[in-house]
This record gives sequence, structure tokens and C-alpha cells, in this order.
Amino acid sequence: MRFRDSVVWVTGASSGIGEELAKQSHAEGAKVVLSARREDELNRVAAECNGPEETVVLPLDVTDEAAITSAAEKVLSRFGRVDVLINNAGLTQRARIIDTAMSVYRQVMEVNYFGPLALTKAVLPSMLECGKGRIVCVSSVAGKYGSPMRSGYNGAKHAVHGFFDALREETQGSGIDVTLVLPGAVKTDVSINALRGDGSKYDRMDSFLESGMSAAGCAARILTAVHLRQREVLIAEGIARRNVWLKRISPALLSWSMRRRKPFRTTVTGNRPT
Repeated sequence: MRFRDSVVWVTGASSGIGEELAKQSHAEGAKVVLSARREDELNRVAAECNGPEETVVLPLDVTDEAAITSAAEKVLSRFGRVDVLINNAGLTQRARIIDTAMSVYRQVMEVNYFGPLALTKAVLPSMLECGKGRIVCVSSVAGKYGSPMRSGYNGAKHAVHGFFDALREETQGSGIDVTLVLPGAVKTDVSINALRGDGSKYDRMDSFLESGMSAAGCAARILTAVHLRQREVLIAEGIARRNVWLKRISPALLSWSMRRRKPFRTTVTGNRPT
């Protein structure tokens, strides 16, 4: 019961990793606040939580700054504090740079960067006042290296790393811990919900995700990292894990190996989004 009596707020809690984080932290004694856009799915997850403490369903669009402020006020009014904030909501993209509309880039950035930034800022003052708290951002190995067809996602996740690394340094000695989580391939609907270059739904399961680790296994490792107050945790195996280390040791070798594994050619098309 590592999170007994803790107030844990999870975004993106309606499915995948977020759903498992909510269920597992609740099973370990936490009072869990579940947030995402789909209220019906949040209610399902809340009903499936097993544990002695309560769950709170709080629908939230992390791109709506006013809604974030209101949601934080509701949580703090109810519990008086947030012990663990897990920024997990995310959105990815599947399109070449030349074919991706600026509106898609902005949407991906709003969900993956400005969303966790705004929610963290809404909760941070109360954590500083309490003199304790844990802020978690579920990033990705995409925050460490770039790959074709995911430029918007790569850019947003790289930005996330810069922000939360800075936050960790600014809050040093305040009792607040900041954990960045870097999952690799996890079997979720993230690619199905991805955006194409024109903003339409990708609606396909990537093969590497189909064979990825389970959301439950990933969530368990995340919660262990949070409990141990780790600064950064890489939850990836195989090629994704290798690529993170290659990026650090030899970016040129990483680029060479990625091109050998999956050739990629950029071709100018006639009808590109603007």
C-alpha cells in the first residue's frame, strides 16, 4: 500500500496507461481523481477500481486552460491537496512534415506540452504550500530522439523534457519530486487515435505497438518509479531502448541504424495541407 491515503490525480485515465495507473494506485490505497474527455469511460474505470478509498470522476480537456483552473480548484476544495499529479494525457501524429498542417502541430503541442504545463502550474502552488508533492509526466522515448512520421509528437515531447527538467531544478529543496517517464512500445490505442497530416484520425494499430508491453506492466513500473522518487525512468526494451542510448553516444550511428532498418524517402506531393 505505497500510496495509502495519498491523493493521486491521473489525466488520460479513460484508457491505456492512464486507466492502469488509476486502478493500480487506487488498489494501493490512494484516493484517485480520474480525468479525461470521455466521461462514460471514466465512469467505467472508476467502477472497476478495487480499493478502500474513493474515486472522483472529473472530466477534463487538457487543452482548455479555464477548465484546468476550475478542475484544480474542485480537487483542492475536496481534498485540500494533491499528493501525486500524473500528467498522462497524450496525442500523437502519423504524417510527414511536408504533409502536416500547422493546425495539427498546434493540437499535438496543446495536448502534450501546454496541457501538462498548465495543470502542473495549477497544482504547484498548493504543493509548495504543503512542502511536499510528486509531479509526474508520462513522456516517451520520442522525447529523446526523432523518427519519421512523428515530428509533431517528437517536438512536443522534447519540449516536455525541457520544462520538467527546469521545474525539478526550481523546486529543489521544496519537498517536491519531479519524475519524467519514457515508455517505449506499449500496447494501447495511441496510434489508432493519432492524427494524420490533415487532422483526420489515423485509425490503425501500429505493428510495433501491437507487440509492445502491456499497459498494466508499464503502469506498475511507473508507480514504482514514483514511489522511489526517481528523476527519470526509461521503460523500454529492444530497439527503442537501444536508440535512446545511441542518441546519447553517437547521433550519427543512430541515424544510420534507423535508415537501415526502415528506409524512408520524402517525396513532394501536389496537395499539401496548410
